[in-house]
Amino acid sequence: MTAKTKALIAGGIALAVLVTGGIATAAIGGLPGSSTAAPSASSTPQPSESADPTRSATEIGRAFLDDYVIDSGAAAGRVVRRDQGGDTVSEGQAYGMLVAVALGDEKTFDSIWSWTTTHLQQKDGLMAWRWDDGKIVDDEPASDADMDMTRALLLAGKTFDSPTYTREGKTLGAHVLDDMTAVTPLGRILLPGVWAQGSGPWSYNPSYAAPAAFDELAKSTGDARWSELASGSRKVTTRILESAALPSDWAQVKTDGTVVPLPGPTGDSGTVEYGYDAGRVAIRFAESCTPADQKIAAKLAAPLSGKDPLPMQLDLGGSPLSQDQSPLGYVARAGALAADGQDGAAQRDLQRADELAQSTPTYYGAAWDALGALQLQTDSLGACAPLKGQ
Repeated sequence: MTAKTKALIAGGIALAVLVTGGIATAAIGGLPGSSTAAPSASSTPQPSESADPTRSATEIGRAFLDDYVIDSGAAAGRVVRRDQGGDTVSEGQAYGMLVAVALGDEKTFDSIWSWTTTHLQQKDGLMAWRWDDGKIVDDEPASDADMDMTRALLLAGKTFDSPTYTREGKTLGAHVLDDMTAVTPLGRILLPGVWAQGSGPWSYNPSYAAPAAFDELAKSTGDARWSELASGSRKVTTRILESAALPSDWAQVKTDGTVVPLPGPTGDSGTVEYGYDAGRVAIRFAESCTPADQKIAAKLAAPLSGKDPLPMQLDLGGSPLSQDQSPLGYVARAGALAADGQDGAAQRDLQRADELAQSTPTYYGAAWDALGALQLQTDSLGACAPLKGQ
């Protein structure tokens, strides 16, 4: 069991079926292997009387590890999505690794990585996405998870003075480059999975791009493809924001270089929206050391501002598609505001995110409550946190 057992409340997600801001929406469809099956959302919760209004980034990170990572027995190191049936996904393992290395917790990091390689790693070196009831139930890798693991391993190599972690990080990163990237008219991009390979058009998830990780890997490996990924990701996201105020959860890069927002990985059905995927864009770009990336994050501040409470699901013009809230929504806006130089407002949103994470705990909300605080307020995951020391 985890170090701290608590009742986890899973709220339902209300999925709107409407036409908003000129974007037609329809019934939600999913794709097996996608790492972004809609997480449990909060539904306008009230703050808990027991919520701690002053938790530090370190305390928030520790709470995530205590609540969601099994710390003993044969299952030690498994990150459990307690509000989603008790399964495990590669994304969660990656989040646990990032939080553990940020806290300097080598024991927990090692247990998470050990469980991951034992239960999720495939013969091609990539990680199966979903594990449940003692076995892999979806063996497709998700590139965002494998990228976050790669980043965590490289950080662990430095933090824990471990050449083994460094080597394993570079190896996993090479598998990502070889099997889950493509060269498009806008440059090299990170594909969402092996299933998206081909000669185009290419499925693309803007929130999978991790500029800070790409830059670190370019320096540590000398492989020019990482710099190509950083540039290509920037161009695709910029192209999306030329015609929309907010990035979409999913998009398609066409063979002529145009980029079209999609309602899902394949575009077959669903809602074109800024939601539980796209919310990560502002955070990942805000923590980058590259001014052009920070500018992308800052551009999202205006369309996300002026909403209280802040819905997690918006159309690409910034109008609500539901009233559900998530800590991710507030952390995302904090990233955008911080990149835009609005530090006070950013700090207030991080506080709001943590209050929400405590009042209505969910795996995904807790993960991004922790990661957002660590990425934006500390240098434990990178050198350019916009709110460092605040």
